[in-house]
Amino acid sequence: MSLIKEENEERKDYLLQKDKTTKKVTTIVVIALVILVAAVVASGFFFKWF
Repeated sequence: MSLIKEENEERKDYLLQKDKTTKKVTTIVVIALVILVAAVVASGFFFKWF
């Protein structure tokens, strides 16, 4: 099983495809995770857990 499939590759056993949609979704997920981590850190300082 391959992790990433190239655009011109002919296979059916892969998890991610190297195309525009995958790159956009990955960017959105990473940004969301960064925002969530920042919110947890900010709430930690606000509630004086740190």
